[in-house]
Amino acid sequence: MTTATPPASPQQAKEKITQIRTLPKPIRWLPGAITTVLMLMTLDYLFNIGWLTVVTGLETQFYYAVVALLLPLVYLLWPISAAAQERPVPWYDYLLSAITLVVGGYFVYYADSILQRGWAFAAPDTAVVASYAYWLLIIEAARRAGGWPIAIIVSCFSLYPLVADIVPGPIQAFPSSLEETAMYHTMSTESIMGVPLQAFAGLVIGFLVFGVVLQKSGGGKFFINLAFALLGHVRGGPAKVSIFSSGLMGSMSGSVISNVLTTGVLSIPAMRRIGMGRSFSGGVEACASTGGVLMPPVMGATAFVMAMFLDVPYSAVALAAVIPSVLYFLGLFIQIDAYAARHDIKGLPVVELPSLWQTLKEGWYFIFVFALLVWMLLVMQREAVAPFYATALLLVLNQFSRHNRWGFKELGETLSSAAKLFAELIAILAGVGMLVGALSMTGLSGTIANDFIHIAGGSVPLLLIMGALTSFVLGIGMTVTAAYIFLAVALAPALIQGGGLDPMAVHMFILYWGMLSFITPPVALGAFAAATVAGARPMATGLQAMRLGSVIYFIPFLFVLNPALIMQGEPLQIGLVFVQALVGIVLFASAMQGYLIGVGRLGVGALYEIVVRGLVLVAGLLFALPGGGMVPLSQVELFGFALAALVPAVLLARWSQRHAQPRAVSMPPTVDP
Repeated sequence: MTTATPPASPQQAKEKITQIRTLPKPIRWLPGAITTVLMLMTLDYLFNIGWLTVVTGLETQFYYAVVALLLPLVYLLWPISAAAQERPVPWYDYLLSAITLVVGGYFVYYADSILQRGWAFAAPDTAVVASYAYWLLIIEAARRAGGWPIAIIVSCFSLYPLVADIVPGPIQAFPSSLEETAMYHTMSTESIMGVPLQAFAGLVIGFLVFGVVLQKSGGGKFFINLAFALLGHVRGGPAKVSIFSSGLMGSMSGSVISNVLTTGVLSIPAMRRIGMGRSFSGGVEACASTGGVLMPPVMGATAFVMAMFLDVPYSAVALAAVIPSVLYFLGLFIQIDAYAARHDIKGLPVVELPSLWQTLKEGWYFIFVFALLVWMLLVMQREAVAPFYATALLLVLNQFSRHNRWGFKELGETLSSAAKLFAELIAILAGVGMLVGALSMTGLSGTIANDFIHIAGGSVPLLLIMGALTSFVLGIGMTVTAAYIFLAVALAPALIQGGGLDPMAVHMFILYWGMLSFITPPVALGAFAAATVAGARPMATGLQAMRLGSVIYFIPFLFVLNPALIMQGEPLQIGLVFVQALVGIVLFASAMQGYLIGVGRLGVGALYEIVVRGLVLVAGLLFALPGGGMVPLSQVELFGFALAALVPAVLLARWSQRHAQPRAVSMPPTVDP
């Protein structure tokens, strides 16, 4: 029997996953104050109030002000190295924070001159020096908040214009001097102040605030209690609770790690109680939390950046994500149900579960606020201001709750938590902006698509495989948002122009494959966070998550081949394709666990099981695959082949069940206590 480390508390888990240090008492108020100022600025800008026109009068001035406000905080919260996390803030970090504030303030003050006089191409000497300083400060901030991989990638690409004329042929472009590059990065609207930052300032801030307020006001506890009341008693109940609660919570918080630490600390111990192993429990939570970020109405920062790139309302992105997210959660649900049925894992006793009526009575307003947010997003299409209305309503209603009412302490903690989230994201987005800026400055963004098409020999399937692998590899080394932004500029045009694919499907494809790094070793951050909570081995948890979330590896190919799965098409066509995909996902997920509803165990005995599960797996893929187009078979032919695989598999499974020797019920593995 393998021993495992004891599960961690939420705070211990958070400390292991993040390197954020605790500020000394004299400045512990600073993050909350910064959040307050940022909220006032954002509200003044979005609602055009006119109280703070000194920093919101110009659009670019507001963007500069957001960076100038948040970036200095990075140097106070993130130490220069992990080893320095427990030490007090050193003098050089105070100095770097102050320099960052001064340099950022310089650009805020001269925002009008930058715009009116074209400083991005010809600036005074002082502005050039400030540009050099900001360039270096942003790269270091990105390193501290996002890690070495993103810092190295951003550094190399930000310097690319200097050597663009001497690099190999396919990526050769027009060169620029060091001074020209620095000016373009800091003072154009295509680099640091480009699409990523514009999406953050115009859309993301409100949703991040909503997610933090939701967590701090007891939303996580409400959703998990609601899930336990509804599903806790069924077979494998706590694992199904994890899907339901993490899906709902993740769809509003937009963060995989926060999701794991919010709902996982309750669902993982419950899964352990009914006999599920540590790594399996962690894998379930990691998959559920990852899927939550892909589920509307709030899908994390990347979805908002996607809306900006596609020049569509965010509601269009959210609507397109509905069916893929449903398919993913269905596949996860079927796998858990099959695992529980095969190993005879029951649910929790009803007497131990929370009352559905009492749960709704205490937290009904969370559902009401959720409904308001969805209505404003999808019906009114007011995505920029919707989260602020929802947050305001949540704060008001929360004060009437005896259980979740806030005091000054809770308010301070919420403001401080939001500031840390803002600072981390602004450092990464500002850094990634330079990556996009370098491609724009050299003109490579307009030609790299042709290079990808040339490398793939014009083959659309090969382009898709290249896109999937590139998205996954970049998702390992960078944040999902950073990987998406790079590929949206470099690879998406190749898939759209060279493959004639739907733009929304292509961008969603890149997003999904970038998200896979959260559950796929070697850098499965979501799985490793869940392993920390469960006290399991990280790599074992990552492998379990990879198996449980296996449907997500081919769902992106389905909606790229048939955009009806992302709501692009006639209602009848969308309905038919959806049902077809549902059948395929059920069969695929059942084959992964070796149990099919209505049939039972898929083969008794090693040989029978390999054959039957293989046939059901093939049948599932054939059912889900859309016929025609790039697929050389018609839909009727695919159905015929699917049935030709499924019918013998079912008959063989039944035959092996009847002729097998009586044996004890298979119990859950005991190697992972």
